Amino acid sequence: MLELLFLLLPVAAGYGYVMGRNSVRQAQRKQSKLLSRHYYKGLNFLLSDQPDKAVDTLIKMIDVNSDTAETHIAMGNFFRHRGELDRAIRLHQNLVEKVQLNQSQRETALKELGRDYLLAGFLEQAENVALQLLDSDKYYLDAQKQLFSIYQTTKEWERAIELAEKMAQHHGDSAELCQRLAHFYCEQATIDWRKGDVSKAEKALQKAVLADERAIRPWLIMGKIALEQNNPVTAMSYLEEVPRRDVDWLSEAIPLMTRCAGQDAQAKESLRHILDSYHEQCATAYLARVELMAEEGQESEAVEFLLRQLRQHPTMKGFYNLMAILSRRDGNGEVDQTLSLLQELVREQLQQRPTYRCTSCGFSGRQVYWLCPSCKHWGVVKPIKGLDGE
Repeated sequence: MLELLFLLLPVAAGYGYVMGRNSVRQAQRKQSKLLSRHYYKGLNFLLSDQPDKAVDTLIKMIDVNSDTAETHIAMGNFFRHRGELDRAIRLHQNLVEKVQLNQSQRETALKELGRDYLLAGFLEQAENVALQLLDSDKYYLDAQKQLFSIYQTTKEWERAIELAEKMAQHHGDSAELCQRLAHFYCEQATIDWRKGDVSKAEKALQKAVLADERAIRPWLIMGKIALEQNNPVTAMSYLEEVPRRDVDWLSEAIPLMTRCAGQDAQAKESLRHILDSYHEQCATAYLARVELMAEEGQESEAVEFLLRQLRQHPTMKGFYNLMAILSRRDGNGEVDQTLSLLQELVREQLQQRPTYRCTSCGFSGRQVYWLCPSCKHWGVVKPIKGLDGE
């Protein structure tokens, strides 16, 4: 009897193996059949322009086979590009909640979900998603960019500063990050200044200078603050830093320097030195020198100097000022009337022309935007050069 049992053991093992394989095959066939049925059903809904039902079917598919995660991410992106953000959010949100996803898949789904939230205007949800991705080796730059976009929109400059400092500490500072940080400090300083907290504003501006040594904005703001506090010499020392860092912005500093020169003899001497060194860089500078010469009684020399500059660097602003000087000097009423008419036409032309242009996207306007309203880049809007500008 015992021998018979030993003889039957291989038979039982073989039978169990065969039955087990058949059971696995049946389960696989059942799973494949169910997946195929859901897939074609969802495809049919999509082709029949019933995307709501298609999304529901796709969500059921992920419960069957998590290997379709990439397909679902792509489908969510498709809905987002079509402007159907609610459906994109449903798809990507469902993926994020699946424990079967690996780390890379979950981070990708999170990134896409954050984009969905941002485009839908759900800034708080977009921020929460981006914060989760800051520790991702793959998507931390995308998360950083999204958080900066949110904080710039909501004007939460202190949080933007905190994020920029954290990113510089953990991932190193880049020229772009340093530039952003300097502008964030300037934005916060402007708020503190308007609130009357000058000391706090000046500390923020000093940090801006340390963050980006090429920044000119903090020096302009410090000059304005010093002027407001009736310190023209101090203001002039700040404003002198502008052309040393970026001569393109000299035209923005000259009017402030002129105010300083009108309040103090030392500041006036500093202005004269600046104009001697940089008068060929922009129309505002050589026109300020013409005005200074005229104030000192050198009107003929001022006209000759202006004519030389206009031959070398013709600008509408220069012609306007030349006509103003000639109109004052001319005693002939008919000629004076003609010059006044021409001057008025040039003035109207100047008022219609933009004075600043973005070097990145071409956006233009008559107001300084440190953050371009069009391409959302910092420090790319500059004074226009040429006949219609400087």
